[in-house]
Amino acid sequence: MFQRTSGTGTTKSGEGLRGRGLPLFFTVTFTTTWAFWLLAIALGGSPTSSPTAVPYLLGGFGPVFGALAVRARRARRREPVPARAVPYRQGVRVFLALPLLVLASASVVVGALLADLVGGPGVSLTEGRELISTVGGVVPFFVSMLIAGPLAEEPGWRGTAYPRLRASMSRVRAGVLLGAVWAVWHLPLFFVDGTVQAELGLFSWSGLMFSLSVVPVALLTGYAYERAGVVASVAVHLGFNATMAVLTVESPVTQALVLAVQLVLAATLLGTSRGREAVRSDRPVRVEAVPVPAPAPTR
Repeated sequence: MFQRTSGTGTTKSGEGLRGRGLPLFFTVTFTTTWAFWLLAIALGGSPTSSPTAVPYLLGGFGPVFGALAVRARRARRREPVPARAVPYRQGVRVFLALPLLVLASASVVVGALLADLVGGPGVSLTEGRELISTVGGVVPFFVSMLIAGPLAEEPGWRGTAYPRLRASMSRVRAGVLLGAVWAVWHLPLFFVDGTVQAELGLFSWSGLMFSLSVVPVALLTGYAYERAGVVASVAVHLGFNATMAVLTVESPVTQALVLAVQLVLAATLLGTSRGREAVRSDRPVRVEAVPVPAPAPTR
């Protein structure tokens, strides 16, 4: 029995997720992340202070551990690279990472400005400046934001899980599903003192908005991955996280408007991309005439 994929060709339904290594990825990712973060919860204290900082940081790399496990199994079994995987070296397409980063950052800024217009909290850089000063300046701030999030997660979520999900579903379904899983993955952080999630609170409107916002971010990072690989998804993830931190987006109103702006942006980008693919797929294929030899005379 076969099931049609979103691209060309078919996939044996019997292979399912098991054949693509997704159960292994999710098992290793959640096991390592939650084990380290539960240890951080047990130790107590801030995630920036010893000894809590070590399991807190290692927990963030759970998706990378999951990706390494899948790649090790693939190498052992000599399996081919997934058809939907985007090579790390994208050549000239890597230049798309910077505008995508700016676009992700702009979506947060626009949402914050809209919140200000409708009577929500005003846009302020005061706490953002204090945060940057606390970590030692602009460069250390961006380095810390790059490591704790984008580099620790994107090789796994987008570089490993996303192309395997795309083998049997559309961009939207893959993005929404991965976003839901990604939101659940963050849950222990609500119980680690000193994290953004703990300050928002799990059972609060701000906590709910944070969990919901993961879905449009997953759609946007998935779009970036298909355009220029993990480098681009890292850029989008960084743009979102850094701008949220600098603007100190914590109000449910601001979070909701940022979420709305990002949903519109994701729908626009994915819709445009789908249109381009449809045009390419509808182009007539030129078939060269192959001369057929005349049949040999019979006797």
